[in-house]
Amino acid sequence: MNYKRLTWTDLQPDILEYKSIFSKIKENYIDPIEKLQPRLINGLAHLYHQKQGFPILLVCIKENRDYLEIIAQIAKNIILPSSSLFGGDYQIINDTIILKPPSDIKHRFTSQGEVCFADWINKELLFGYACIYKNRIHLEPGLIHEANGGTLILSLKSILLNPEIWFYLKRFIEQGYIELFSYNKTSPLPISIPPLPLKLNLVLCGDIDSLYDFQMIDPESYKTAIYTAFEDDIKISNEEDLLAWCRWTVYLAEKYSLPIPEENFWPELIKEGIRFSNDKENLPLCPRWLMRQIRESVSIMGDSLNGKALCDALQVRLWRENQLKENINNDILSKQNLIKIEGKIIGQINVLSTIEYPGHPRLIGFPFRITCVVYPGNNELIDIEGNSKLGGNIYIKSIMIIQSYLMSELKMQLPFVASLGFEQSYSEIDGDSSSLAGLCALISALSRIPINQQIAVTGSIDQFGNIQPVGALNEKIESFFDICNILGLTGKQGVIIPTQNIRHLSLNENVLKAVKNNDFHIWTVNNVSEAIYLLTGKSWKNQEKKEDCLVDIIQQRIQRQNVVPRSAFYNIFRWFN
Repeated sequence: MNYKRLTWTDLQPDILEYKSIFSKIKENYIDPIEKLQPRLINGLAHLYHQKQGFPILLVCIKENRDYLEIIAQIAKNIILPSSSLFGGDYQIINDTIILKPPSDIKHRFTSQGEVCFADWINKELLFGYACIYKNRIHLEPGLIHEANGGTLILSLKSILLNPEIWFYLKRFIEQGYIELFSYNKTSPLPISIPPLPLKLNLVLCGDIDSLYDFQMIDPESYKTAIYTAFEDDIKISNEEDLLAWCRWTVYLAEKYSLPIPEENFWPELIKEGIRFSNDKENLPLCPRWLMRQIRESVSIMGDSLNGKALCDALQVRLWRENQLKENINNDILSKQNLIKIEGKIIGQINVLSTIEYPGHPRLIGFPFRITCVVYPGNNELIDIEGNSKLGGNIYIKSIMIIQSYLMSELKMQLPFVASLGFEQSYSEIDGDSSSLAGLCALISALSRIPINQQIAVTGSIDQFGNIQPVGALNEKIESFFDICNILGLTGKQGVIIPTQNIRHLSLNENVLKAVKNNDFHIWTVNNVSEAIYLLTGKSWKNQEKKEDCLVDIIQQRIQRQNVVPRSAFYNIFRWFN
């Protein structure tokens, strides 16, 4: 068997490997944006050098002010303000409005090619307006006039709420001039206003959903636009990558006038960052997430920003947000939710799962039981969740894979009906992370070999029995550990996870300590046979034929089923021999 029992050093990132760089963060300061956002920089540069076509750049990014401000700063670094003025100077003489070319003096409707951004706009804020106030004509510039000759960065959501804004903006950029609207739509102005020359680069920022909606309302502009994305994570391949990430964090801290982290702050931030990104090789670049860790640490320790401050802040946050998780644990401890963590049971297995409650900030780990019973029938697998409309499409697909794998391994028709169900589950289930556990429960019920209840399982399978990675590993493992820890660790409890998920682990100190002391175990497996052996002590298939394996045991039961006389009385009880 090639399964592996992990050591405590496997459960968190190897921060000691990079410890020497924490003292270099403040030395030879370099702007980290160029290394962290090369695609975004290339997209902006391409926008500025585009001589023909509609000058628009679409950026896949979260739509909040912090992100837009960062894009604006990158744009300012790429292009310098123009020495020329754009727009013009409106003058009202008697009942006539005339437009003069921009002079050396900047007026309200002239611009020097600025970079402007807004996370929310309406028609008046963007285009300005004209109105009559105290019997006099009043002209008010908009954001587009401030950005004239330069770059305008907008959030897509506010445009999508009023698509009319987009088509006006598109028309003005394409025709090269902008018209002022009357503030009162029902009362047009008695005089005409000359259109103002316009030259503008446009950057529209939105998430995947907003970009899709934009594609629906104007597919032509979407197809011809330049596209790029803000990279949410950085892959840590060497010291240079980690140094760039640390300097990015320092850049943000200085920008918001927050303390610079001390050296012992970085290891704790990296651990939490890996939990956020779910990958030991990736660290988050989200400015709001990074600043939240720093701000909450500062609120604990004042001006000191060290590792203890962050640990304390994370503990306070966990306590503040953990009432729902504690209620779930209390239900298990009071035996309202039934979970066995000792002994062996035929056809029952503990599976690691998560619950995502709407409105709750955390993904909650939740162990529960999958059970399987077998009775005489004709090659049928009854999926209780699917039949009761509680199984999603991916879940139903995983059940079909379980059935296909089992039939291909046994190589014979199965004279049984197997009923597979998620106990005490009353909401929809989706995903395939429980397919390994479901298969193991089915094999146990067919072979009549019990499963060790001290071990919980997560993992997806394919039709060849290979184990595939799943998500939310840290929350899943910690949820089962918490139950075992409260009820008492035996030294034989643990979890089975896919081998590929090792890179996603960043577990808390309680789990690390228990694994280090051999009080709790984490095994990784590559295929079904390894998981089955850990759970039952029996081999799935035995090439040397030294002892009966589970495949042999199931096939022998099938053969006995097929040769026994078919009396009505015996048919009822023969499978429960």
